[in-house]
Amino acid sequence: MTSIYLIRHAEAEGNLYRIAQGQDNSNLTDRGWRQVRALEKRFADIHIDAVYASDLYRTCATASAVYKAKGLPLHRMAELREICVGRWEQRTWGDIYREDPVQMDYFNRQPDKWHVEGAETPGQVLERVLTAVRAIAAENEGKTVTVFSHGYAIRLILAYLQGCPLERLGETPTGDNTAVSLLEIEGDELRVVFRDDNSHLKAPEFLAGEKVRKRANGLEPGLWFQPLRLPEQTGFLRELLSPEWGAAFDPERLLADAARRETLVGYLREEPVGVVQLGPEPGWISLLCIRADCRKRGFGAQLIGQAVQHTRPLGGGRLTAALAEDHAARSFFADYGFRPTGTLEDGRTRLEKDIRFVPEFLGETD
Repeated sequence: MTSIYLIRHAEAEGNLYRIAQGQDNSNLTDRGWRQVRALEKRFADIHIDAVYASDLYRTCATASAVYKAKGLPLHRMAELREICVGRWEQRTWGDIYREDPVQMDYFNRQPDKWHVEGAETPGQVLERVLTAVRAIAAENEGKTVTVFSHGYAIRLILAYLQGCPLERLGETPTGDNTAVSLLEIEGDELRVVFRDDNSHLKAPEFLAGEKVRKRANGLEPGLWFQPLRLPEQTGFLRELLSPEWGAAFDPERLLADAARRETLVGYLREEPVGVVQLGPEPGWISLLCIRADCRKRGFGAQLIGQAVQHTRPLGGGRLTAALAEDHAARSFFADYGFRPTGTLEDGRTRLEKDIRFVPEFLGETD
């Protein structure tokens, strides 16, 4: 009998920033790397003969919890990739929902009806992933292996193996990041022993690093973005500068900067809730602010996500912000991986977040 631990990748940028990742590469978040360490501890005493992963960055990085810890090679397989979502890829879920809420609902609940230009069908994904899993089992008969894949792909194969047709996929759960499922294969029979187990994320060591700050769940559309409109939205920008922000920013200078810098407004449905201003250098965040009545709902992270999407195509590997030592937003930026790296001439602390990929996890398929 062959045993396969089927594991979802750790939290990646798209999960946190509410961006459709599909088959594009996405870095792990700080929380994702803590999940990797928790996963490594879970498998420390489990014998593993081989490690497979989709060839996307987020799965290869997550697989390091097993292959690096046990000194094994990593076998990359494009067949284990997440579903290609076509023209949805790298767009925010809020933007997708605004354009076509019906298709987004089909994607989550009735994938047999889902269709997007340039995308795979869920049936095609199920076929390629199931074929890959059977091939892995055949190559490792009688052994125990780990297979790292993606949330939607794993949900499809588990539903199929448990007798749930595509039209009823909405009745099945989506496992958390790094959730572990166990499959057993004997001959042509493939069965689910357990699914979506996240007990390693309930260990005191992991929970000690968790923040109370809200994180959007997988079905929340989140925000969509468009450039700030001046002069129509001058009042909105002024409204955002609550007392703690007003001490750090000159509203008139911000308005002037908004006319020449990339300044994006985040909308929930059609209601503006926050703004992120970028520049003058790649990766520099000159303003990030959420409306007072919309805070602590996970929107700030989505503004950071826009900064990441703006910076990488320009070749930038870091995000930078500057705040006074006692500024109220320091803890927010710290929660999302910004660290002090120095002091500017005006006395503000320079905060930086590394958004570079680790080259090791950007390898070619075997």
